Amino acid sequence: MPYVNIRIAGELSREQKARIAAEITDTLERIAHKPASYTYIAFDELPDENWAIAGKLLDES
Repeated sequence: MPYVNIRIAGELSREQKARIAAEITDTLERIAHKPASYTYIAFDELPDENWAIAGKLLDES
């Protein structure tokens, strides 16, 4: 059973999540031969202040 966890800075719309989930599920079904009904996907949306790149928080300008 595939479990995919997507962590992203900021927020996605419901439509974006639905499209991403459909694409990932389709890819796992097509390439890994995993039935769509076995694929679980979780979205973790984190505030920019909880992410840092190159030593700077993303909410810093």
